[in-house]
Amino acid sequence: MSVDTAINQDALFAQQLDVLKKHLAADPRSLRSLFVNDGMKAVAWEFQQGELAEGFTKTLWALLLRDDDMSTVLQRFLWGLPLKFKRTFIRALDAHLSDRYPMFKGLSEGWPAENFIPPYVRPPEDRSRDFELVNQGYLGYQALGYSLREVDLFVWLEVLRDKQCEDRPCELGVIMERHKKSEKIGGCPVKIHIPEMIDLLGKGKIRQALELIEGCNPLPNVTGRVCPQEHQCQGVCKHTKRPIEIGQLEWYLPEHEKLAEPDRMARFAGIVSPWEKAEKPPIAVVGSGPSGLINAYLLAVEGFPVTVFEAFHELGGVLRYGIPEFRLPNSLIDDVVAKIDALGGRFVKNFVVGKTATLEDLKAAGFWKIFVGSGAGLPTFMNVPGEHLLGIMSANEFLTRVNLMRGRDPSYETPLPEVKDKNILVIGGGNTAMDAARTAKRLGGKVTIVYRRTQSEMPCRVEELHHALEEGIELAELRGPTEFVGDHHTHFVTHAVVDVNELGEPDASGRRRPQPTGEQINMPADLVIMALGNKSNPIIPASEPNMKLSKWGTIEVEENSQETSIKDVYTGGDAARGGSTAILAAGDGQAAAREIVGSIDLDAADIRTRVKTADHFTGLGQAEHTVTKHIDLANGIVEMTVQAPVVAQSARAGQFVRILATEDGELIPLTLADWDVEQGTIDLVIQGMGTSTKLMNKMAEGDAFAGIAGPLGAPSAVHGYDADKETVVFTAGGVGLPAIYPIAKAHLAKGNHVTMIIGFRSADHLFWTGEDERMGLLQAKYGDQLDVIYCSNDGTFGIEGFVTTPLEAMLKDGKTSKGRAIAEVISVGPPMMMRAVSDLTQPYGVPTVVSLNSIMVDATGMCGACMVPVLTEEGKPLRLHACIDGPEFDAHTVEWDKFMPRFHQFKTQEATSMKDHGLG
Repeated sequence: MSVDTAINQDALFAQQLDVLKKHLAADPRSLRSLFVNDGMKAVAWEFQQGELAEGFTKTLWALLLRDDDMSTVLQRFLWGLPLKFKRTFIRALDAHLSDRYPMFKGLSEGWPAENFIPPYVRPPEDRSRDFELVNQGYLGYQALGYSLREVDLFVWLEVLRDKQCEDRPCELGVIMERHKKSEKIGGCPVKIHIPEMIDLLGKGKIRQALELIEGCNPLPNVTGRVCPQEHQCQGVCKHTKRPIEIGQLEWYLPEHEKLAEPDRMARFAGIVSPWEKAEKPPIAVVGSGPSGLINAYLLAVEGFPVTVFEAFHELGGVLRYGIPEFRLPNSLIDDVVAKIDALGGRFVKNFVVGKTATLEDLKAAGFWKIFVGSGAGLPTFMNVPGEHLLGIMSANEFLTRVNLMRGRDPSYETPLPEVKDKNILVIGGGNTAMDAARTAKRLGGKVTIVYRRTQSEMPCRVEELHHALEEGIELAELRGPTEFVGDHHTHFVTHAVVDVNELGEPDASGRRRPQPTGEQINMPADLVIMALGNKSNPIIPASEPNMKLSKWGTIEVEENSQETSIKDVYTGGDAARGGSTAILAAGDGQAAAREIVGSIDLDAADIRTRVKTADHFTGLGQAEHTVTKHIDLANGIVEMTVQAPVVAQSARAGQFVRILATEDGELIPLTLADWDVEQGTIDLVIQGMGTSTKLMNKMAEGDAFAGIAGPLGAPSAVHGYDADKETVVFTAGGVGLPAIYPIAKAHLAKGNHVTMIIGFRSADHLFWTGEDERMGLLQAKYGDQLDVIYCSNDGTFGIEGFVTTPLEAMLKDGKTSKGRAIAEVISVGPPMMMRAVSDLTQPYGVPTVVSLNSIMVDATGMCGACMVPVLTEEGKPLRLHACIDGPEFDAHTVEWDKFMPRFHQFKTQEATSMKDHGLG
């Protein structure tokens, strides 16, 4: 084609467009027919010529950029073209627009099967030092100066690659032979209609595509970020070499809406709260992870009053505590929460179902049906020698400290292990290992991922491993730690003894089994992060004896259902699957919602009663934890009475609560000193030891804690004894008194004789000892049933010496106190005191119990921070958790040499924090 001919054709095309503009101004609705009749001839003629002229291509692109009715019609025209003409269009972009758009350069080579416009990924040298989003998707191109409309067209060009397959493998999956059996592979767990979504995008209908997704999945910007699309929708894409970027398309839609429609929540305006309408019975959702959020959203859309109960002080579950913001910004979780809130859903934070209330309690509170999405949470360790050393923690703990508790922000109180310029080993090869490794790298560590197989067997997402290696993280393949060695003085880990492996025969997973070669190496380590998977959290199952569990501890569901063995209780996600993926969890939440939406077998009056009752219970859970009384007991020791009605209702002797004083504070476990069910209050005694507790003690009446969760831990085991012949001896040092007080009361109420040995540093540290104070009133009530012995270190009050002084005298006196045999000893107080009591009673064979509120992060078994090393009856080492298995332990099974150093793990960080706050 000659240059003159091309110019004439461009002029003709321009004339046709002028005609279209005039018709559009006169009658916008006639655009489609006018375009087809008057303008399409020129466009179609151009596409018949084999190659598109430069002028035509630039004009066509300019029209597409207009973002008006004309551009939409052009998009639909191009979308509907046969593949050979789409290739013509892509070649033209490559040839004529690649100077303006470098991502078009070479795009036509192998398009559509092997080439595409990739989403924008920040360079590793920039991203490895901050927590900003790494894969910024197509919207990331805006940072390079491209407009939102240009980005829309980049997305549309990705959609043009679609084959429009009739068998819909991306949505439905395919049947394949795997591990010697046929099974369904791929597909979408939340059943997004992917072909329809792509068709709408191909036609320029972005808003409609988003509405289609949100009809079944309210969190596309979350699942689009973290779903393993390479194993789901993209894993079975007909473009086997370069699948369609379905996950990026899914994430793009809601993020585009934020930019294109800033008032995006306006569509929820005018919705009457289901709680006010009271037309459907209330639903309780346990956990605000992916399964809980999608379940709550879909039920709220259907008009059900929904309350989401979350154990943490922030919503999102594993999405917030487990996934770093460079992969999933918290704002995306907040978007989902905002939608549920706009639909009338309600949220109760710091509420641990199974402790604060059981499932039966929720039913009694009016909730018709319950969905349990409590996650997995309980971390796995290797159980190898040296694992108790300081500087060895679970990935859950590490990520929770960084993500949920914002330890990386200097303005927050949660301490982090020393990472900068330290040797960090991350053990494991899954997505959690990648998250932990990349987080440690951003904190300045020299990070090595240690994996027992080779890179090709790693279960993590390929993209995450690729990004980790780009960021300078090392990978030690075929390596398996067998022992950790530490410094005998500091008790911190110094190196790992590692087996060098080789791959043997495939195991049940289909991957070749690693086996030692006999060679071992030492790998230096200042911090070891265990990312070996999680078990299901046992809190809810432990509170529901009728709930059927699998041999792995997961909650079993009925066949082809999400309902558990308990009627009207449903479950999904990691609680039922064990450690799994966010998208599979979301699919379970969606499936459960479909079941729950079925026929309602309640009359209108019953529904209204249930809604009223559940509304009241929800309100109690949402009540602020306000300080109603503040008493300075002694030097640095404060007693507070705090409003916490749901905690008070469930509290039992020996349990504790998890306290967050302020949003930027540290989570602190405190034993319950007392509670009043009628008043809805709990009593706490706080000794100002570190930054957080000293700041708590400055709180005044009327102030409110940011969160109190509980009661946590197992209640004390109160056995019955012959009060005439036996006595239960309590030893308490300092603020151990408030901890043993409710336990002693429980024993007295049961009819046991109690001997309390209470120690103080000096007379200046006394509290509760006056006749009109707690101990005096307790003695007045129980008389001879209670003996109280006071001690002080300096002899200024009671017997001079420690609590072990009178205890030792009793043991030497035939293990008796005033003629009564010592049935058991219960000790609470400073760790050194509890160990001394344990060492003292062990030779005499006297049963001894200690309460070990060691360092905790979440206090629900999720992080593993409160590790207690014990020995079984057979002498085998066992790792238990104070918050799940305790807080009370048989003192004679605790490995004190391994346990005691844990109280000093963050001693350096605490000293720095105290100095920064001017607290000494």
